[in-house]
Amino acid sequence: MTNTTRRVTRALLSVSDKTGLIEFARALAARGVELVSTGGTAKAIAATGLKVKDVSDLTGFPEMMDGRVKTLHPKVHGGLLAIRDNAEHADAMKKHGIAPIDLLVVNLYPFEATVDKGAGFEDCIENIDIGGPAMIRAAAKNHDDVAVVVEAQDYKAVLDELAHNDGATTLALRRRLAAKAYARTAAYDAAISNWFNRQLEIDAPDFRAFGGRLIQSLRYGENPHQTAAFYATPDRRPGVSTARQLQGKELSYNNINDTDAAYECIGEFDAKRTAACVIVKHANPCGVAEGPDLVTAYRKALACDSTSAFGGIIAMNRALDADTAREITKIFTEVIIAPDASEEAIAIIGGKKNLRLLLAGSLPDPRAPGLTAKTVAGGLLVQSRDNAVVDDMTFKVVTKRAPTDAEMRDLKFAFRVAKHVKSNTIIYAKDLATVGIGAGQMSRVDSARIAARKAQDAAAELKLAEPLTKGSVVASDAFFPFADGMLACIEAGATAVVQPGGSMRDDEVIKAADEHGIAMVFTGTRHFRH
Repeated sequence: MTNTTRRVTRALLSVSDKTGLIEFARALAARGVELVSTGGTAKAIAATGLKVKDVSDLTGFPEMMDGRVKTLHPKVHGGLLAIRDNAEHADAMKKHGIAPIDLLVVNLYPFEATVDKGAGFEDCIENIDIGGPAMIRAAAKNHDDVAVVVEAQDYKAVLDELAHNDGATTLALRRRLAAKAYARTAAYDAAISNWFNRQLEIDAPDFRAFGGRLIQSLRYGENPHQTAAFYATPDRRPGVSTARQLQGKELSYNNINDTDAAYECIGEFDAKRTAACVIVKHANPCGVAEGPDLVTAYRKALACDSTSAFGGIIAMNRALDADTAREITKIFTEVIIAPDASEEAIAIIGGKKNLRLLLAGSLPDPRAPGLTAKTVAGGLLVQSRDNAVVDDMTFKVVTKRAPTDAEMRDLKFAFRVAKHVKSNTIIYAKDLATVGIGAGQMSRVDSARIAARKAQDAAAELKLAEPLTKGSVVASDAFFPFADGMLACIEAGATAVVQPGGSMRDDEVIKAADEHGIAMVFTGTRHFRH
């Protein structure tokens, strides 16, 4: 093409979200652009006194079938798809009375929002847009001649171009808008297909699509040489993607990843039952505790590994209060996330200008279904979320000695935490607090020994006579393949063990536990986290 600008003489507008519509329509009309519209959009424009042609006048057919058929017509799609410099296309337009459409403005029926509010099956079906995606894809394909806008935030860019180019758009803008348009219809179709799969209980559909809306471009990814961006999916799960950031620097890729890990873990602790705190470093909890109040829970969690907690992420299951805020600000922390915060707590955190404070409104439901995805070379691994929770499990005693009530309480706490620590996982716990965490080791024995060593370091820092693993309980995310891992835990001072069970050598491990007089329970549920 020699001329890459295209004058806008006719625009078709059909929007569900009417934010900014009237101002945009007025600006187009002021430039002499003919306005064509549909249904409620046409009524909204006409109500302001602007001249607008109903699409039924353009097509010669009325809207029918409850609005399902209105824009699926050659006079619409011909106007969008005709190549202006193609003589054959021009002759066809003239022969069939098809007028060119130079600008298409469509935002789709609110399918995602309809699903999000819990609407019934038929309501969701009726909010699947058909004509909108068809027009968007047609206009985007013919971007050499047509500009397509799929959300209100791009109105300004179009108006600026019209002002700078004597009523025309540039090819560069049209291509950018076309790329966005295809991404929007792809995300829309992904939301619909995934909703259908859930309704039909199809776990492995032949095709799987995911789509998201940009939340923010990030400075870089895990490392400075990697690019990154953060997207929101239709799954409106409370957490870092839905939270309101009150202050602090922009979140980084690693901040977002770690904050998600912290908030998913804190979701395991019912705020009505107990106050709880989770401290995360590099996607693994380095301290978790329950307490009668948040400040107590925080102090107990910090005591597990105060060295790793430096520069960490802190999650609370209740509204952040002033006492806890003061305590947290005594050391360097990257992010605090909680359902809410008191005004006094917000003011205290405000004294640390780089400390991010995020308020998520509520806690994620650990039982809620959902999907997680991970990329591998040339593919995606997709699985259902690990929504198994301790409160729904049966703890089966397999040793001669049963756990005491206090041990059982701590065993349940420890296994609750183990779900959120990278495998191989060993969690020592005492008095509803982690006292040693071994994460991500290739050997379960190594995890047990590293966690015990961290407990020794913590004891030295706290000037304790012995590490808190003495008299603790221990949780393993998966079975002990041999007795050696459990024996390392016993050596560290553990008196009771919880593990899934299921090893070929379970009898050997149980026998070793009996020989040392410790209690052991099986859950039958494994919590690998890779």
